[in-house]
Amino acid sequence: MQATLSSGDIKRLSVRSDAAGLRFLAAHLAAILAAGAAVVALRGTWLVWPAMAVLGVLEVALFAPLHETTHRTPFRSGWLNRAVGWVAGFVLVLPPEGFRLFHLAHHRHTQDAARDPELIGAKALTWRRYLWLLTGLPYWGAQVSSLLRIAWGRADAPWLPPAARPAVVREARVYLALYAVVAAAGVLTFPFVPLLWAGPVLLGQPVLRAVLLAEHTGCPLGDDGLANTRTTLTDRFVSLLFWNANFHIEHHLLPGVPFHALPRLHALVARDLRTVAPGYRAAHRAIRQGLN
Repeated sequence: MQATLSSGDIKRLSVRSDAAGLRFLAAHLAAILAAGAAVVALRGTWLVWPAMAVLGVLEVALFAPLHETTHRTPFRSGWLNRAVGWVAGFVLVLPPEGFRLFHLAHHRHTQDAARDPELIGAKALTWRRYLWLLTGLPYWGAQVSSLLRIAWGRADAPWLPPAARPAVVREARVYLALYAVVAAAGVLTFPFVPLLWAGPVLLGQPVLRAVLLAEHTGCPLGDDGLANTRTTLTDRFVSLLFWNANFHIEHHLLPGVPFHALPRLHALVARDLRTVAPGYRAAHRAIRQGLN
């Protein structure tokens, strides 16, 4: 794997910034609050459904800062990285410490069928499975069952080091307890939990699945990082919504580079990239070409 980068380039790109991270976070949270207000205002009309879908896309897009916090890069301050990851993970039923260990193993073994956690035990991608994954329903089933299993003490996945397992179990138990509190509060405040969280994230998850499937699906197996990952050249709105996660080869090439510097990194390495799609429609066309 080669790319045209100097040590000076890497140093400049790797600078972390609380200000840059907080600007993105503030804009994201403001959009969520505005969409939530629209949902409440439209309650009782058919327009509540598209409003919930918009809110859901914004909520599931919190996966982007959660993902970035696994690398401790979106903010300079460690406590901000931990706090944002913890809250975003709660929205997505994805406890951050367990996800961090999963994700770092994915980076170490990207597209290695035997060691990449995203591939271990994965079924062949057929048309039926592709469409099923895009609904987002398998995600929720897997996350709820994983949370229950780990909270029960079964944190035995191969990417979880033995020393880290007690912390992962504690985290799952805290999440589970807080979900119970939210469920109890939801009974008292019905229908606001379904309107503002449960319903929207179900409606929004297919958009996140489409973005995440584009990152590696249909790319070659093996350790060539300029080919085994896909960068998707999307419009500025989608790129900002997902915190520049579409520059995914660039992220795998230098995971220590904060999200806000990924467009600059792309400009430096664009000619070296081997799997690039000119948009998410094109990425999914490429994926579908390999389906049975």
